[in-house]
Amino acid sequence: MEKKEQLYEGKAKKVYATDDPELLIVSYKDDATAFNGKKKGTIAGKGIINNKMSNRLMARLEKEGVPTHFVEELNERETLVKKVKIVPLEVIVRNISTGSFSKRYGFPEGVVFDEPTVEYSYKNDELNDPLICDSHVLAMKLTTKEELQTIHDYALRVNEVLKAFWLSCGVTLVDFKLEFGRLADGTIILADEISPDTSRLWDAATGKKLDKDRFRQDLGGVEDAYQEIMGRLEAQLKA
Repeated sequence: MEKKEQLYEGKAKKVYATDDPELLIVSYKDDATAFNGKKKGTIAGKGIINNKMSNRLMARLEKEGVPTHFVEELNERETLVKKVKIVPLEVIVRNISTGSFSKRYGFPEGVVFDEPTVEYSYKNDELNDPLICDSHVLAMKLTTKEELQTIHDYALRVNEVLKAFWLSCGVTLVDFKLEFGRLADGTIILADEISPDTSRLWDAATGKKLDKDRFRQDLGGVEDAYQEIMGRLEAQLKA
């Protein structure tokens, strides 16, 4: 597969065209941002870990009935994916209160919810990705009612699968962000990535944070945390 011109560069990835109009190459960077780009830095080796982890988890989700954009891992940093038109929603699933949920509502951190919550943010950097409700999604025609239901159902299925997988690694899946896209025929599939950048992952025994919160909160040991979470994933997949 020939890598052609760069189409896009985001905070964590670059996207390239290929000789197939329905396939793209995603290249993962070591750049790190937080608070909608206000804090910037580098996490050595992050791109390699996020690429590999996202691919392995998406392959697992495919087997569990969640269609994804993943096609083939090309090398440590690059993956071949299906071309989609991204739905401008960030879909956040929460199992435990923390982060913006706790800040927004003045709610204690660390409360385990009886059921997972699903919330949507309008994907717009200039507006700081504001929270948006179902009826506003439909009013703005960001999705159809059927598409939004599909996205909601897939998000909960992803949570079900990944929560069980991470627990088998001795890790609690606290919350995570997903993005979805449409194929040329309109089919909704999971896109973007699943990684320590987009998930909160705590050691199940100690509560130690093994994700990008270590960068956000200046906790130190960021690279070590990424390496540890990747090591646990690979060990479990080999078990």
